[in-house]
Amino acid sequence: MQNTETEYRHVIQRCKDLFLKKNKDYGTAWRILRLPSITDQIYIKAQRIRTLQETGVNRVGEGIEPEFVGIINYCVMALIQLHLLTDSRTDIPTDELDKLYDEQIGRVIDLLFAKNHDYGEAWRDMRVSSMTDIILMKLLRTKQIEDNQGNTLVSEGVEANYMDMINYAVFCLIKLTI
Repeated sequence: MQNTETEYRHVIQRCKDLFLKKNKDYGTAWRILRLPSITDQIYIKAQRIRTLQETGVNRVGEGIEPEFVGIINYCVMALIQLHLLTDSRTDIPTDELDKLYDEQIGRVIDLLFAKNHDYGEAWRDMRVSSMTDIILMKLLRTKQIEDNQGNTLVSEGVEANYMDMINYAVFCLIKLTI
């Protein structure tokens, strides 16, 4: 597990660095997005990954890894949006955004360690393509929950799905870079 934590934190630092650099370029314009719009952005990235995996043809130039980074960062945006649900600001200062990113990732890492313990690092034996499919399934679940105005009978809500998608995307990046 020690190796997993080191690898995980390395991937997250890479994602956070890009997130903060884009914040310097664009600010927090993403705050205008409703959760379903963020979910659709994540869906676009996951669907592109699957298309690249299936066809092997890349006409845009960016590969699979930047798309997994995008999934992670859009999921963090969604978690921040959920955290700031009643906060209508569209401009969040960088130092506050930095803390919000760390808070949300801290919660996700806690979930990782709990699940990783119970599942015995099963993700290490999974294929990246299978984890991509799981991310897509979680996106379809999230879209269904959003279409039902957040109402579920027995299922976890959108927050748990965003957190799981982050973890699967991090696992994919770890597997792609080892």
